[in-house]
Amino acid sequence: MKNFSFASFVFLLVIVLGLGTLFSFQFENALTLGQSLALFFDPAAAQSFDEYFFIFGTAPRWMMALIGGAILGLVGSLLQQLTQNPMTSPLTLGTSSGAWFTIVLMSVFFPELVNDSLAFCAFTGALIAFGLIMTITGFRRLSGVALVISGMVINLLFGALATAIVLIKADFIQNVFLWGAGDLSQNGWSSVIWLIERVIVPMILIFLFAPRALALLSLGEQAAKARGLSVIQVFFIFTLLGVWMVSAFVTAAGVINFTGLIAPNIVRASGFRSPGKQLIGSSVLGAALLLLTDCLAVALSAMTENIVPTGVISAVIGTPIFIWIARKTMSGSSLQDSFNVQERVFIRSRQSKSYKLAATITVLFVALFAINGMLVSTESGWQWATINEFTLSLRWPRLLTACFAGAALAAAGVILQRLINNPLASPDILGVSSGASCSLVMAALLFGISTSSVASAFALGGSFVVLLILLMFSRKSRFSPGFVVLLGIALSALLDSITTLMLSRGTMENYYILQWLSGSTYRATADSALMLSITTIVLIFIALKLGRSLTLLSVSREFAQSRGLSITRTTVVLLLLCAMLCSVATAATGPIAFVGLVAPHMALLLGCRTVSVQMIISVLIGMLLVSWADMIGQIIIAPAQIPAGTLASILGAGYFLFLLFGQRIRKSSRNFNPRV
Repeated sequence: MKNFSFASFVFLLVIVLGLGTLFSFQFENALTLGQSLALFFDPAAAQSFDEYFFIFGTAPRWMMALIGGAILGLVGSLLQQLTQNPMTSPLTLGTSSGAWFTIVLMSVFFPELVNDSLAFCAFTGALIAFGLIMTITGFRRLSGVALVISGMVINLLFGALATAIVLIKADFIQNVFLWGAGDLSQNGWSSVIWLIERVIVPMILIFLFAPRALALLSLGEQAAKARGLSVIQVFFIFTLLGVWMVSAFVTAAGVINFTGLIAPNIVRASGFRSPGKQLIGSSVLGAALLLLTDCLAVALSAMTENIVPTGVISAVIGTPIFIWIARKTMSGSSLQDSFNVQERVFIRSRQSKSYKLAATITVLFVALFAINGMLVSTESGWQWATINEFTLSLRWPRLLTACFAGAALAAAGVILQRLINNPLASPDILGVSSGASCSLVMAALLFGISTSSVASAFALGGSFVVLLILLMFSRKSRFSPGFVVLLGIALSALLDSITTLMLSRGTMENYYILQWLSGSTYRATADSALMLSITTIVLIFIALKLGRSLTLLSVSREFAQSRGLSITRTTVVLLLLCAMLCSVATAATGPIAFVGLVAPHMALLLGCRTVSVQMIISVLIGMLLVSWADMIGQIIIAPAQIPAGTLASILGAGYFLFLLFGQRIRKSSRNFNPRV
């Protein structure tokens, strides 16, 4: 973008803000512009319903959009300059999801404390998410794409926890979805005033003291330290200020993504390099973007006669801009280098003895089958007895569905991790599961189609649409693994927002769909279980036949090409296979996160090095993980049940974070020198 003066840039933004204000004040407003402005400066003059609606509905919403956009733009610019990473935002740091989870937790179980300490609770959740990110990436790896992937893991974890809470408290479903979708509707000035009181001081501190510190950080860590800057302290102080502001906004208006990512990148692309100008420009541009986004949401709400949350429109607009930023700021080589994470953490693990591994897996399967066959629920609780034929006919389809759904996701995880050579990768980041889920929910709500009747067809349709978008936009970068991952994250955010919009009505039908979205086997039948098992076996067999290609790609793309492998064609085939495995599993049980991440990880820890061995062991681990999660979910809060996907996501994320904590501790102990 051609450079121009900062004054001209700000003047242009003021014009945009004026147009947004004009639209916001006049759309579906019976008052003239002059009457609206007069009421805005003299609210006591309101007498009619239209005047009161403007004072207590339109004007507060306009102000919330301006303040919220300014907060997101300012915090996004601050975080990007602190980390020297153009992809950093409250979305990629997982702070928004952490704050939202804590809000849901407090609102459902501790409603008496909401009015007093909800903002601090949201701040605590955001800090927990940020702490997990720092644990995963470390302070010196915040400038890479690994930060984005880590944020995806944290978002999945807190999303699973929030879903579990919603399923326990079904009467809270409508408010949760509207809040999570980011709705700026106001019924007075209380929320606006509350937000201003909590962000005004941090904003002043950032504008006054951050520019000099950011200017020194731009010179490099060592240069900043040489000039007397306490890098670590400055980083955490300003990060805490930014996280607090985002937490306060999430508490007041819900989760709205992409604004904090887009605004700073546009300002920087306009040629402004001064930290102070970037902060000011991002803040003003963020306010303009969110105001225009909210205007569009209001217009669509009027056209459809349904509430269209601003966060959904933000995701729709922000997704293509996110893709543009990823392609503009990071070359294919840099993305590849960012994902060149070797499996060195597992190199020292001993090769497992095959008989011990086989014995352990056999024992776990026998225990699983025994529980399914002999544990019976009675009026006095669970007892060991021989189940009848009717109970067995209900249980074995669920068991078979859980096993092969886990097998399909695990196999997809092996393919993706080998393809991009990163043990942190997961098939969830491709957005394929989100595509399947969104298409199914759309079919169920718009066309009255049951999720159990033609699930496979709609799931495959949604998955292939996402895959087509992946292939179309990734062709220029020659299917760079890093770019495919970033594109998948953007598509997942977009599709999840659309799904949230469709489920915001809060009917019991939507509650049943939510159970499916949480990964359940409740509607498994004998025919669907057999179809899933046959399809999964065929796809896994094909994956094993492609083991040589995966082995060559896991070494390096150059090495694979030197051995005569067609990189583009092979990548397309493997992505297609991964999409098919994800779609059949999603159609049967709904989306289940972390299985494709944890199962290949555990197989490597058990000493599985070759593709074929890792594939087989990962499939068995995936089968055990989902099936045991399904069984535990039936027992733990009986007679109520927790969906297998929700429990598997929580357990899988916990296990994965445990591994990462252990890795960081071992690395720190190796670097520790007692003589210092």
